Amino acid sequence: MEKYLINPNRKMSKISKDIYGNFSEHLGRCIYEGLFVGEDSDIPNVKGMRKDVVDALKEMGLPVLRWPGGCFADEYHWMDGIGPLENRKKMINTHWGGVIEDNSFGTHEFFELCDQVGCDAYITGNVGSGSVREMSEWVEYITFGGKSPMADLRRQNGRENPWKIKYFAVGNENWGCGGNMRPEFYADNYRRYQTFVRNYEGNDRIYKVACGPNGEDYNWTEELMKHAKNHMDGLALHYYTVTGDWGHKGSATEFTHEEYYKCLRKAYHIEEIITRHLEIMNRYDPSKRVDLVIDEWGTWHDVEPGTNQGFLYQQNTMRDAVVAAINLNIFNKHSDRIRMCNIAQTVNVLQSVALTDGAEMVLTPTYWVFRMFKDHQENTLVDSYITTEKKGTESDKLPQLIESASMDENGVIYSTLTNTSASEVAEIRCQVADSAVKSVRAEILTGEIDAYNSFDSKNNVHTEEFTSFNMTADGFEAALPACSIVKFIIER
Repeated sequence: MEKYLINPNRKMSKISKDIYGNFSEHLGRCIYEGLFVGEDSDIPNVKGMRKDVVDALKEMGLPVLRWPGGCFADEYHWMDGIGPLENRKKMINTHWGGVIEDNSFGTHEFFELCDQVGCDAYITGNVGSGSVREMSEWVEYITFGGKSPMADLRRQNGRENPWKIKYFAVGNENWGCGGNMRPEFYADNYRRYQTFVRNYEGNDRIYKVACGPNGEDYNWTEELMKHAKNHMDGLALHYYTVTGDWGHKGSATEFTHEEYYKCLRKAYHIEEIITRHLEIMNRYDPSKRVDLVIDEWGTWHDVEPGTNQGFLYQQNTMRDAVVAAINLNIFNKHSDRIRMCNIAQTVNVLQSVALTDGAEMVLTPTYWVFRMFKDHQENTLVDSYITTEKKGTESDKLPQLIESASMDENGVIYSTLTNTSASEVAEIRCQVADSAVKSVRAEILTGEIDAYNSFDSKNNVHTEEFTSFNMTADGFEAALPACSIVKFIIER
C-alpha cells in the first residue's frame, strides 16, 4: 500500500485559476461550427455563439480563453474582422487547410463569447506579418474609453464601452510559423512592439506575454531572459505530447499498451522541461517576477481518417484524459511560477474538451478532467507527497501515481490523483497531517485506455461518484482502478 501524505500546515502557493485556460484558433472547426455558428443558424445560439458549447464551458469553469492563434495570429489583421459582415475581407487561411476565412468572427464576437462564458480574454498580437502601429491601434480599439480614432471606430461598430484585456501576447511561435526568428532578433522585436501595448487610463494593466521556447529550446529562454526580462510579465512555453514522431504521430484511438505508456511518458517529461526552463529564468530573475506561461499544450495525434489534414481533428480517449490530469497536477505543483496554461484546443481541434457535428455536441474525457479539477482554481497548494513505483514498459516508464492537493479558504482539501497504470490497481493510505477528518467524498473518471465518447455513445466516459475507500481518523484508504483519475474532497 502506497503512503500519501498531505500537509495542510505547509502552504505552498496560490493556484491561479488561469492554469485551467483553453486555446481557440481559426483552425479547422474550432471557431466556425465549434464555438460560433452565426445568428442565422438553426443550431441554438445566443448572438451566434453555440449555446450547448457555451453552457459546457461555463460548467467546466473556463477562466480564460486565448485567441486568435496560434500560427493564425501572425497572419491575422484585426481590422479585417470588424464592421458590417458584408464588408469584411475574405482571406485564405494558409496555415490551416487553405480554406476561406470570411472574418465573420472577429474582435466583437470574441468578446461576446468571453462575456457569455464568463471568462477573461487572452489576445495574441501579430508580430510576424503585422506592424507596431497595427498592434497598438488594436489595443486602443479594445481598451480605450476616451475620444480617439480607434475608440470612435469601436463606437461606430456598435460598442460604446471598452473591453478588458487581461493578457496580451506579443507574437506567437516567432521561432517558427511566426517569422522564423532567432531569439536575439525576436527579443529586440518584442521590446519594440510591447512598448506600444499601452495601459489606457481607467483600464486594468495589461499582462504582457513574450513568445517563449519550443519544448526543450533552452537557449531561447536564455536569450529572452537576458535581453527582454524587464519588459515582460510572462514567458510562453509550448510543448505537445506526440506519441510517434511529427511525420507519423499515431492514431488517437487505436494504440497498443506500449504506445499508451510512450504517450504518457512523453507527457510526464514536461516536468523536467518546466524545471529546466525555470532554472534559467531564476538565474536572470531571482525575485521570480516573470511567470512561466504554457499557452499551448496537450496531445497531438494523427487526424481522424477521412478528415482534412489541416483541420487537426482528433478523437479523445481515456489516454488523453490521463495526459490532461498528469499535466494539470504538474502545473499545480509549479503554481509558484506558472501563471496561466491553455490546452490546445477548445473544440474540434487536437486535445479538445468538446466535439461537434452539426447540432450535436460530445464532451470528451478531457472535458471531465477539467471539470473535476476546477475546484483547485484559486486554492492554496499544500505540501503533498506519495510513494509510488514507476510503471510502463522497459523503454517508457513513469510514476504510477501523480497527484496534487490544494486547500480552500474554509480549510477543505481537494486532492486529485492519477493512476497511470493501464492494468494495475493502486492501493493508497492517505494521512492528513495534524488533522481529524470529518468526511471524505470522491469522484472518479475511469475506463479502458482507448475508451472515448462518440456521437453514437456520448456518455461512455464520464465522472461518477467513487466509493471504493474507507475513511480513517486522519484520512482514508483507497483502491484506485487502473487508468483512472480520482478527486477526493476532505473536510476536517
